[in-house]
Order: sequence, then C-alpha cells, then structure tokens
Amino acid sequence: MKSTPRFLHGVYPITGEGLGKPGPLDPALRYQVPEGKSAQALYFRGGNSTDELVYVLLVRDGQPMRWFPIGAKGDCHVPLRVVEDLDGGTVVELHAAAPVGVTGELVLDLGLVEV
Repeated sequence: MKSTPRFLHGVYPITGEGLGKPGPLDPALRYQVPEGKSAQALYFRGGNSTDELVYVLLVRDGQPMRWFPIGAKGDCHVPLRVVEDLDGGTVVELHAAAPVGVTGELVLDLGLVEV
C-alpha cells in the first residue's frame, strides 16, 4: 500500500489572548484528508520562543483532539502512533494559545501519513 507523508510545519508568530482562547495561527496549518483516503498523525514537535507556557491544540473537525503544552523557551516531542485513523473528509488544524499579551514565535511540525 502506497503512503504519502504530509506535514503541517513552519515558524509562526503568536500573540496571546489567554490560555482559554486557542485559535488558528495560519491557514497553512490545516489539512483535509482526501475522500477515499485515510490518514494518521505520527508525531508532533513544537518549540516556544516566549518566556511563558503556551500550548498547541490539535483540532479535528472543529473539536479539540490533543493538547501539547510547551514550556517557556522550551520544546516538546510527542509520538502519536496510537492516535485513531482520520477518515476521508476529516479536517485537522493546529491552533495555539498563550497568556494575554505574550508575543513570540512557535516552531511547529505535525507529521501525518496518508494512505
């Protein structure tokens, strides 16, 4: 079976509106599984340039799926091999949140495989 890697990745600015207000960072951090295919998230890596705890939220079809806290000037790496399959038509997005007034950059890399 042929598989195709897919990545949501890059460096993105963040301006905090509060930890209770996650929101999308950039349209490039959105992926829709093609109809007739399935996909699975394999890993998440993220880095945080700010002096505060921030988090990245993996959203599936508009609903929170996984939270990834990233410490001040820290990073995280989470293998996601046990995450359920994403069926055709499913939309996944990366959102983020930071304390009010915090500014900085996030380095994000979500690896998926499409089959």
